[in-house]
Amino acid sequence: MGSSDWGGRFVIWGSFLCALIFQTIPWPGSLDLLRPSWILLVTCYWVLALPHRVNVGSALVLGLLWDLLLGSTLGIRGMMMSIVIYIVAMNFLVMRNMALWQQAFVVGLLAMALEVLIFFGEYLIQDVTFNPLSLWSGLISCILWPWMFLLLRRVRRHWHIK
Repeated sequence: MGSSDWGGRFVIWGSFLCALIFQTIPWPGSLDLLRPSWILLVTCYWVLALPHRVNVGSALVLGLLWDLLLGSTLGIRGMMMSIVIYIVAMNFLVMRNMALWQQAFVVGLLAMALEVLIFFGEYLIQDVTFNPLSLWSGLISCILWPWMFLLLRRVRRHWHIK
């Protein structure tokens, strides 16, 4: 392993750390339902760009860290992130060949699916209620995808991550 390999890992995990920070920053009460899924956006990009380096295991670790930061039931977000990222990883060649707006639409649907899966996972363990307004975060994730994609692609090219 060369030094560029370690630098690439540092940049990838640094982007994951930034996503975890953005995901846990408090938002005002009613706007919290509009919070995009930063972790999903960043993980989807790296799975599409470098599927041999970032995969379902990375999503599991990120989901577990997300659970720890939120103080929620350990493993729910990890398992649900793994399921959603598995879908992305299995179809990464198809998604790579889509236009950016089509990718945004798919990522928005995946963000909504993640919200629903997290709800069902928590519903099995404790008594929670589903707020349909939380699906708006999928729309926000859809809108942010092109900018996130272009930003992370620029970072990847700048640091020559392969």
